[in-house]
Amino acid sequence: MTKFKSSFLQTLQARGYIHQITHPDELDAAAAGGIVPAYIGFDATASSLHVGSLIQIMMLRRLQKAGHKPIVVMGGGTTKVGDPSGKDESRQLLDDAAIQRNIASIRTVFEKFLAFGSGPTDAVMVDNDEWLSKLGYIDFLRVYGVHFTINRMLAFDSVKLRLDREQPLTFIEFNYMLMQAVDFLELSRRYGCLLQMGGSDQWGNILNGVELIRRVDARPAFGLTTPLLATSSGAKMGKTAQGAVWLNADMRSPYDYWQFWRNTEDGDVGRFLRLFTDLPLDEIARLEALEGAGINDAKKVLADEATTMLHGADAARTARETAEKAFEQGVTSADLPTVEIHKGEIAAGMPLATLAMRAGLATSGGEARRLAQGGGLRLNDAQEMDGGKIITLADIGPDGVFKLAAGRKKIVLVKPV
Repeated sequence: MTKFKSSFLQTLQARGYIHQITHPDELDAAAAGGIVPAYIGFDATASSLHVGSLIQIMMLRRLQKAGHKPIVVMGGGTTKVGDPSGKDESRQLLDDAAIQRNIASIRTVFEKFLAFGSGPTDAVMVDNDEWLSKLGYIDFLRVYGVHFTINRMLAFDSVKLRLDREQPLTFIEFNYMLMQAVDFLELSRRYGCLLQMGGSDQWGNILNGVELIRRVDARPAFGLTTPLLATSSGAKMGKTAQGAVWLNADMRSPYDYWQFWRNTEDGDVGRFLRLFTDLPLDEIARLEALEGAGINDAKKVLADEATTMLHGADAARTARETAEKAFEQGVTSADLPTVEIHKGEIAAGMPLATLAMRAGLATSGGEARRLAQGGGLRLNDAQEMDGGKIITLADIGPDGVFKLAAGRKKIVLVKPV
């Protein structure tokens, strides 16, 4: 294991962020000797980022806490093209107005993790449309295209995987890696940016930018990637039966966000505490060593810390109290997530498995039936093992709602309207 001198790389290494680094000794010396401006790019394809982007946001936070300057690049320009990395198909292209609305919404999340301002280590947010939209196509090809070969571009995983799967790769997406390289070059010239960071699927794109800067401007440039994150069981980080775990509160409530972290698999608790909280490493080691029922206490600490960072201490405390009341004391709370279903549908009779699926406790009726058969489905605090049982308004709970629970980890209220 490389022994770094800079506190920044020491922290990243100790907490498990590092997968690959270009020129590690040079980057370490730069980080030990002065302020390193570094960037990560985020495309604005939705009005919120999701938990899959959180490791990158946290890395910018580590950067700033180590005394360096985070640059958040919003892809107002690259969102119009679409990054093929890790994708099986082209994504829908958005118009300018939709992209700008998404950027404004996403910024509110970054303000929870970073300190923005005009100081030497204050974070800044920039939109790459500012320079990409001004590039004429002929100029782009003449100035930048000469530095890239088709042979090498075809060898990058982001392109190779799509072609190997015989999935179409549009020419506009093929240009994405050139645009990302131009981003790094532009940031190097405007802000003295030395480092681009990203997930390991971005390695080829990052290398393009590093090499472009070193070749065209003869200036130092570095790249660093994180491991692609999956749970201990191999599931993609942030995917649930209800879909993506969004970071904006209007797309995923603080309670649901707290529950997501509370439901962490046992084998992931220590790793997630290192990556997604600011807790000291010795305290994380203590929590990680807990066994039996104690691991649930560690999961609650993880949920508390992650939710406090994003939504604030009050929201985290309310979420924890709500969960404890609902699961440990059997109380129905107005703070629990609620799904509304037209009462006419329930009055006519609805299979329990369908009700559970509509509540987001399962992705299909079959999954809900298996959940019930395994003893993991409860209706109004009573175990129900028959997913085919017909539920009507006569089965409603005392609070005028159906209280549905999957195991001891997920609870939803279904309200007839």
